[in-house]
Amino acid sequence: MAKKEFQAESKKLMDMMINSIYTNKEIFLRELISNASDAIDKLYYKSLTDPSVGMNKGDFHILITRDKDNRILTIEDNGIGMTKEELEQNLGTIAHSGSLDFKKDNKDENIDIIGQFGVGFYSSFMVADKVTVISKAYGSDEAWQWESSGVDGYEMTPAQKDTAGTQIILHIKPDTETDHYDNFLDEYGIVAIVKKYSDYVRYPIQMERQHERQKPEPDPKPEDYKPEWESYTELETLNSMVPIWKKQKSEVTDEEYASFYKEKFNDYTDPARVIVSRTEGTANYNALLFVPSHRPYDFYTKDYEKGLALYASGVLIMEKCADLLPDYFSFVKGIVDSQDLSLNISREMLQKDNQLKLIHNALEKKIKNELHAMLANDRQKYEEFWKEFGRQIKFGAYSDYGMHAELLRDLLLFWSAKEQKMVTLQEYVDKMPAEQKYIYFAAGDSTDRLAKLPAAELVMDKGYDVLLLTEDVDEFCLQILRSYPRKDAEGKDGTVEFKNVNSGDLGLETEEEKKAAEDATAENKALFDTMKDALDGKVKEVKVSTRLKDHPVCLSADGPLSIEMEKVLSKQPGSEGVKSDKVLELNVNHPVFAVLKAAQEAGDTDKLKKYSALLYAQAQLIEGLPVDDPAAYAEAVCSLMK
Repeated sequence: MAKKEFQAESKKLMDMMINSIYTNKEIFLRELISNASDAIDKLYYKSLTDPSVGMNKGDFHILITRDKDNRILTIEDNGIGMTKEELEQNLGTIAHSGSLDFKKDNKDENIDIIGQFGVGFYSSFMVADKVTVISKAYGSDEAWQWESSGVDGYEMTPAQKDTAGTQIILHIKPDTETDHYDNFLDEYGIVAIVKKYSDYVRYPIQMERQHERQKPEPDPKPEDYKPEWESYTELETLNSMVPIWKKQKSEVTDEEYASFYKEKFNDYTDPARVIVSRTEGTANYNALLFVPSHRPYDFYTKDYEKGLALYASGVLIMEKCADLLPDYFSFVKGIVDSQDLSLNISREMLQKDNQLKLIHNALEKKIKNELHAMLANDRQKYEEFWKEFGRQIKFGAYSDYGMHAELLRDLLLFWSAKEQKMVTLQEYVDKMPAEQKYIYFAAGDSTDRLAKLPAAELVMDKGYDVLLLTEDVDEFCLQILRSYPRKDAEGKDGTVEFKNVNSGDLGLETEEEKKAAEDATAENKALFDTMKDALDGKVKEVKVSTRLKDHPVCLSADGPLSIEMEKVLSKQPGSEGVKSDKVLELNVNHPVFAVLKAAQEAGDTDKLKKYSALLYAQAQLIEGLPVDDPAAYAEAVCSLMK
C-alpha cells in the first residue's frame, strides 16, 4: 500500500514532537502505558453497561515484551482497540486525542481518562526508528496495521489479530555516544521506568522476568553432589496499581505509611507526622504528606530542592513540584494526585492556573493545622520537630514583609528565662501579669549570657518573663510580628507589643523615676557631652539609666535597629556599614559614676576620656560585641592596677 503523508503541517509538528517537546526520552514508556490504560478504561466502562462484553476489571492488563536480539519492544493492551478510521484519525492526525473525545462524550465524574493532547504516542519516535501499531476494535472482525518511520508518513495495511486491543511495536534505535537506547530493552531498566512513572496505573503492567532457582536434588543424592541452578522466566506484575494515598486512612497502618515513606523518599527514620488530605469540589486531589523526623544534610543550603511528587490520575508528572508548597513548609515531603491539573503538552510541566493555587492554599492550611495539632497533643515530638525545622518556620514568618506572620505565629517556640523551657507566644501571654505592658525579649548567642544582662535581670526582678532569642532570625521575626493578640482586663480583644530589653524605654519606670532620670541627665549634661565627644561618634547619646541596678553601665539602642540586629546584618555582604544608634546608659548610684564626677570636677580630661573608653568597652562586652581595640582596652585596665 502506498505511503500516506501526515496531514497539513504535521511534518513540522512531528519533528517538534520528536526533538523538542519532551526533555526526557524515558517518558515514551509512560505515555504508551497511559494510552494503553485509557484504551482499557474505555472497554471497562462499556462493560459496566453492556453485559455482552463479558469482561470484568480483573481481565484487563498491559503486557510489555522484550526482544533484545532484534531490538524490539512491544506494549500491548486488551482494551477497546481502534478501527481503520480511528487509526488514521488518531495516529495520522497529530494532536488528535481519542481519549479527549471520549471524556467529552462521557461526562460521568468517575471517568478518569489520562490522555488529553493526542501527542504522547509520538514520543515513541524519540527511541524508535520505526513504530508498528496493530489494532482490532472491540466488536470488529478486522484488524489493521499502522506503520511509520517518522516524518516521511505512514502506511496502513490489513492485519491479523485474534482479540480486541492494540499492540505497539517499537524498533529501538542503536546506541550512540550520547544516548543509551539499550536501557529501554533492559529488564531492570524497564522495571525502573515503570515503577517511577506508572506504578499506580490501575491495571496490571506485566512482563516476563528472568530468575534463578536451584534444580531439584536427585534421589538418591550422590556424596559429591553439588547444587545446580537453572534460569526460568515468570510473568510478573511490575506496578502496585492501588496508590496508598487513595486508600482510607483506617485501612493503612502506621507501619505501612512509614515503610512507604522510607522507601519512596530514601529516609532511614519514620516520619514525625503523616498527613492525609482528600478534597472534592473546587479542587479535586488526593495528598499524602510527611513531616520528616530530621532535616536533610543540605536543607539550609541552595542545593536543597523542595517540592511534592505530582501525579495526574496515578501517573507521575513531576518528581518535585515546588509550586505546591510554600517555602516555609519546604521540609514536607509527599505526593499529590489530581486529575484536574492543567498540564503542558508534554505533561512534564504545569500550567500555573487557579487550580494549582487552590491546591497550594489547601495544603498550606492543612500542614499548618497538622503542625498545630502536633504542638497541642504531642509537645515532645513537636519540640523535636522544632529543633530540626523551627528556623524555617521563623524565616517564613519574617519573609515577604511578614505576609505569612499571622499564619505561622502560633507555631513559634522561644526559650523562656522564667520557665526554663520552650514556650509559645500564647503560653507567654497567658501567664503575663495584668499590669505587664510588653512581651519582653533579649537577643544574643547564648541563653545563659542573655539571662544575665542587666536589663533582663531588671525585667525578671519585676516578676516578668523574658524570651531569650539565640538564632539570627529570631529578632527579625518578632520585629515583623510587632505585636501579639491579648485580651484586656475587660475581656476585649487587643494586642501587646514586643519589646527588646535593650531598648531605651522598657515601660517599667514610674513617672517619678523617669522624671528623676531626665533631671539627672540634664544636671550632668556637661559630663555626658564630654564623654560623648570622647567616644567620637560611637554613641548617639550618653544618659542616666532607669534600669541599671548593680551594673555601672550598659548599651541600649535608639530606633528600630537593635544591637543584635546590627551584629547579624554586619555579617551579610554589603552590609558592613549598617550600625544601630547606640546609647550609653550610666548608673548614677554606682561608685563608678562618682569617679567620673570627680575627674570632671578636677578638670582631668585625659582620665575622663580613658574612663569613657573603658566603660564603653565594658558595655560592648556585656552585649556580646567585639571591643573596638582590645589591645588598648587591656592596656587601660592594666594602667588602673598600677
